[in-house]
Amino acid sequence: MKLTKILHDQGYDLIEGPIRNHKLLQLWLKQFINEAELYYSHIDNAFSNTVAIAEIENTALNINATHKNEYGFNIGITLLEEALKGLGLAAFEISTKIKSGKTVTISYDNSITKECAIGNIQDYLATADFNHPNPALLLNANRNNILVITGVVLAKNLIVEIETDFSVDAALVATLNKVADGKLDFTFNGKATLKMVSTGNAYFPIAVKASRIDFDKSVFKKLTLITDTRNFF
Repeated sequence: MKLTKILHDQGYDLIEGPIRNHKLLQLWLKQFINEAELYYSHIDNAFSNTVAIAEIENTALNINATHKNEYGFNIGITLLEEALKGLGLAAFEISTKIKSGKTVTISYDNSITKECAIGNIQDYLATADFNHPNPALLLNANRNNILVITGVVLAKNLIVEIETDFSVDAALVATLNKVADGKLDFTFNGKATLKMVSTGNAYFPIAVKASRIDFDKSVFKKLTLITDTRNFF
């Protein structure tokens, strides 16, 4: 089953870049064609309100190894290296070790999904004030440049299957495991298929749901979902 479709059906975008610091209720700045960048680490750092925004776990959205995306070899290796950078494994340049192949399949396992209800965030913003006079924040709010993260899917395991165009043997697997230094586990299944599983114990974000904060003449109006179609993250 295609991973991106599962996520899109729930309003999420798969994180494909190396940045992996996404958290609930962060504010991100998205101006024109620029990439989104972290603006405030939490909504309470920009706005002031006594309304509490509850964090809930969406048990209906469970990502597992049967949900996967298959890519052409070079695209898949590029995405894999970006993901490894986000996990702190930038030094593990798999493209220097496996230089050719057919496909790369990427999936995740042991996931949890944390969300905030849109209505709670709207109630918060409808009566909120800025923490202090802030012309730059007001300008970005009125231009609808501010995004709020309303959901994050986190996983413990990155699972990758690489279909090579050569025979994988025990010597290659042993070399990869030695270089990975216990952070990745490589095995081979069949003559030309190499499997990689991350072995960390901490959860890391794999997908995000975000909405644009719509202000009109300095008054909050609504939230508009911007993920599931545009890949902002």
